[in-house]
Amino acid sequence: QVQLVESGGDSVQAGGSLRLSCAASGYPGSRYSMGWFRQAPGKEREGVAAIHRDGSTLYAASVKGRFTISKDDAKNTLYLQMNSLKPEDTAMYYCATGFIFTLTTYGYNDWGQGTQVTVSS
Repeated sequence: QVQLVESGGDSVQAGGSLRLSCAASGYPGSRYSMGWFRQAPGKEREGVAAIHRDGSTLYAASVKGRFTISKDDAKNTLYLQMNSLKPEDTAMYYCATGFIFTLTTYGYNDWGQGTQVTVSS
């Protein structure tokens, strides 16, 4: 069973940066992709970025050019570098693993508990 633990969330001012980490244990090599998702109060969970096991990446239009997803296979850790943060980036951020390389939630079946990111103006 895959277990995912996110960390790195914090409260920052607009324009600031954060790096989120997601430590994976029991990570089966058959997982095709890992992704970052976020959910703000009263809104649906949305895909932010995904990375295929071959290193290919996908980004939501709202974060492209500001966020970078990466992974360290030796450490079984997924990262999300977030720069130029905006108040609208405020949300709970979740990492996930799945069998489909996509930014939609249905492609993922293992989820972490989330880490809170709050961006103030």
